[in-house]
Amino acid sequence: MYKIVRKEVLNPSVKLMEVEAPHVARKAEPGQFIILRIYEDGERIPLTIADFDREKGTVTIIFQEVGKTTKLLGTLEEGQEILDFVGPLGQASHLESYKKVAVIGGGLGTAIAYPQAKKLHSMGAEVHSILGFRNKELIILEKEMAAVSTKLFVTTDDGSNGTKGFVSDVLKKLLEEGNKYDLVIAIGPLIMMKVVSNLTKQYGIKTIVSMNPVMIDGTGMCGGCRITVGGKTKFACVDGPDFDGHEVDFDEAMRRQLMYKAEEKISDEAHECRIYGSAGGGNNA
Repeated sequence: MYKIVRKEVLNPSVKLMEVEAPHVARKAEPGQFIILRIYEDGERIPLTIADFDREKGTVTIIFQEVGKTTKLLGTLEEGQEILDFVGPLGQASHLESYKKVAVIGGGLGTAIAYPQAKKLHSMGAEVHSILGFRNKELIILEKEMAAVSTKLFVTTDDGSNGTKGFVSDVLKKLLEEGNKYDLVIAIGPLIMMKVVSNLTKQYGIKTIVSMNPVMIDGTGMCGGCRITVGGKTKFACVDGPDFDGHEVDFDEAMRRQLMYKAEEKISDEAHECRIYGSAGGGNNA
């Protein structure tokens, strides 16, 4: 069992949890993820490692309550425990030797971008971080990102934070101003990563994206997380989740992302019914 030692509400639908998991914390690196299961008959879900503390033996996860399992996870409080917390899984990000990097986080992707920026900053790289959200209320980790960035730009779709536009608009402006990046890291919605990758391709800038397709076992055996990269089939759980953004087939990935929407809706509605209906709630939901 893995105890939750800290819980924070980052915005109305996004929560942060710091979990006691010393074996995971000992080997965790930016870019990797864990798979957790809340209770015996529960669903297995992957969540990116947002941070870790080797001395305390803790791993931080950040998640959005969008489905049955994440909503159930969000009901747990400090002191309660998670049944399974397996990791670190996936390939760690290769961030050595880069001198100037643009790190881009879209929405919840900021939670994945943060450890990347933190690692680069610790190695002495100049880090320009660009964060994008739908509105001001959804902004997360702004102070944390500012602490590990040489420059920080935060934009919203509606301009409610004072800066209106998309992360790709900010990146384009920085490139037009003459900034020369060794690497661009883009993490967030598929369409955002596609737009950023198309832009950087014009400038010949190496671009890494983080892919998060449907994942079951996290060991490459089920094939559920397959994507096409450079015309070849790759598995996000073992070959990634980092991939060359200029080679990812984003259109295929977006089509596959929609495959289980109907099933997800049914599961979520059944879970909501158990929580708020006459049957009551609990770990058997």
